[in-house]
Amino acid sequence: MQLFMVIFGAVLGLVYGHNTDGFIFDSNICLFAGLTLIMPTLFNVKLSDIRLIVEHKLVIIKSLMANYLLLPVIAIGIGLATDSFGVAAGLFLLSVLSGGGMVMHWIKKSKSDTSIGFIILFINLILISLSLFMLDNFGIYMAEHFGESYADVVSVSNFAKSVIILLIVVPFIVSRVILYIKPLQSFIEEKRKYISHISIFVILFYLFGLQSSQLLFELYDFEPELFYISIFAVIAFYMFTYMATRLIFNLSSLQEKSAFWHSITRYITLALVISTFTTKTFGVAMILPIMFAYIVQIPFAIYIDKKVMHQA
Repeated sequence: MQLFMVIFGAVLGLVYGHNTDGFIFDSNICLFAGLTLIMPTLFNVKLSDIRLIVEHKLVIIKSLMANYLLLPVIAIGIGLATDSFGVAAGLFLLSVLSGGGMVMHWIKKSKSDTSIGFIILFINLILISLSLFMLDNFGIYMAEHFGESYADVVSVSNFAKSVIILLIVVPFIVSRVILYIKPLQSFIEEKRKYISHISIFVILFYLFGLQSSQLLFELYDFEPELFYISIFAVIAFYMFTYMATRLIFNLSSLQEKSAFWHSITRYITLALVISTFTTKTFGVAMILPIMFAYIVQIPFAIYIDKKVMHQA
């Protein structure tokens, strides 16, 4: 169902933008994503769970090392092989954005430790500013390897403040308020699956309907090979990520199983949001690996849940 909503929303957005003037990017889409995708997951975040950081510090350290060191190295290696600055940037952005709206679904479905799952989710949300800082530095130090110049025309690092407010601070405050309104909380939790699907559809329709997204048509006309390169690069990224994290995390441990899901599941929707306002910096090709990540990650997660988790 989610894959259908993803494809339908993206295609409809492209068709709409192609036949109209398209949308102009508004950062309030981050607020919409924060309230509909992130806020419901924060109901289960309790300040008392901070003790779990100390209790399971080794698992958390391994998770952070995987998400902010190992996966970026994998992304850079594959990105260099693509010989495309935009595709490499898209892969790198995926590598530094962990989790997302679906990660807790897979953690619960595989009967992993949800408490440590929520803690890692919250830590990664706080570290979004670090992810944007790393993306900025990727542009600074890697552009010359692709024969490109890097001009941070949108100030990626400065955008971190707005992202933190719209995706973390406001959703967290709203979640604390709703906890006191039990009927509303129960309704949101009961309908959360549908809210998530509708939200993803709206976000993708909007993002692919943006004026900047219409440049994908021009890219296909002049460099169609980048579409094929991107899909193979994304498949390679997820395969290498899976092999590496299987070696790092012990799936017989409920806590490490949760950390594993936070590595194998990337925050694709947020990556797409960020990529749409950085196309002037990294090129429209940056959107391609993120777009294809939806098609790869969802079936891949289903396969892991059915085949790998039941054997662990």
